[in-house]
Amino acid sequence: MNLELVLGRFKDSPDVELTMTGLGVAVVVEDDADMRNLLRAVLEQTGFAVYTAASGLEGVDLVRRRLPRVVTVDVGLPDVDGFEVLRRIRSFSSARVVMLTGRADESDIDEALRRGADEYVTKPFRPRELRTRIEALLAAGTAGPVHHAV
Repeated sequence: MNLELVLGRFKDSPDVELTMTGLGVAVVVEDDADMRNLLRAVLEQTGFAVYTAASGLEGVDLVRRRLPRVVTVDVGLPDVDGFEVLRRIRSFSSARVVMLTGRADESDIDEALRRGADEYVTKPFRPRELRTRIEALLAAGTAGPVHHAV
């Protein structure tokens, strides 16, 4: 397929970001402003164009409009929980989803992986290690879900 034809399809759309360099688009769904800003910084340093959402429904909408390669989702969101956000994202997107949360219960981990999360990382985490895990996740292609307590 001709790349110019593909790019031409989206060039006039304000809702789709085309990145010719870097790793593409990432979406952060996190209600805590400090954590949201930290995740934005980590992902931007990794090479992503980053969009953020403070609620689950806003995050689902951003994923639908921005077509990210990677999405981070907090489990404890103010409107709908992160498991529901994950379910909705999986209904239309194959983006890599990293659940990034303070909840480390085995049942939460099982639920996230069952619903299609690619990673489950518990807070607190080391930013450099999160960046490395996301890079490895993208390099792994279609590898199955994994859990890491960072």
